[in-house]
Amino acid sequence: MTHSAISHPSSGLHQAEHLFKGPIAEEYAMLQAICPAAADMSRRVGQLVNTLPSPGNRSLRLLEIGCGTGITTLNLLARPDVWITSVDNAPTMLAQARHHLADYLTFQRLQLVENDALSYLAGQADASLDVVASAYTLHNFLEPYRNLVLAEIFRVLKPGGVFINGDRYALDDSLMHLHATQEEARHYFRTFIRLNRIDLLEHWIIHLFSDESPDHVMRLGTAMDTMAAIGFDPVEVHYRDGVNTLMSALK
Repeated sequence: MTHSAISHPSSGLHQAEHLFKGPIAEEYAMLQAICPAAADMSRRVGQLVNTLPSPGNRSLRLLEIGCGTGITTLNLLARPDVWITSVDNAPTMLAQARHHLADYLTFQRLQLVENDALSYLAGQADASLDVVASAYTLHNFLEPYRNLVLAEIFRVLKPGGVFINGDRYALDDSLMHLHATQEEARHYFRTFIRLNRIDLLEHWIIHLFSDESPDHVMRLGTAMDTMAAIGFDPVEVHYRDGVNTLMSALK
């Protein structure tokens, strides 16, 4: 198998960011308190992967983009015939994942790789994977970088392979989305005050501002159109509750 290298323009918009470091990365478990929907989405991603047909007498080859601390990875590993490579560019997060997933690393059902998504994908062969899955990761990418990642996902998937993503996709109504974001910020304040962790509030509010910036925010209709233009068909939404969305895209 061969793979085609992609070009990386010099603009920072096409480079990986390092958003998860310092207090956010060190205490990432706090996400479950401020955004319980994230853990629910990790479960939904795992469930959807579990419904995919068996590849026969071999393991299902799956790439996870954004291992984090291993919450989604654990849900993906619930499928007994899956072999996972999980990629993340945050060393602090990967250290936690290695601890949480130690048994699966021992049994060699899982490989953790420190790299950014685009660089890792660019090194993989054409049509070499059955599934690419992710939860709450792509919304952290700058849009030009994210679009390159989506194109590379399409390239490395086998015909009939699927990309499954559970993530934040902005509401189509911009005013409704603004109100939802304001309520999310209020929830952060209430939660960190209740937990007496005001020291973390600044970091998470800044991160929320990054998520909602024009260069980062994902809008559902635009995202589906982008995947369709790359060649995915069909692109389907399986679950939608506010910004929390589970979708799949078939090659």
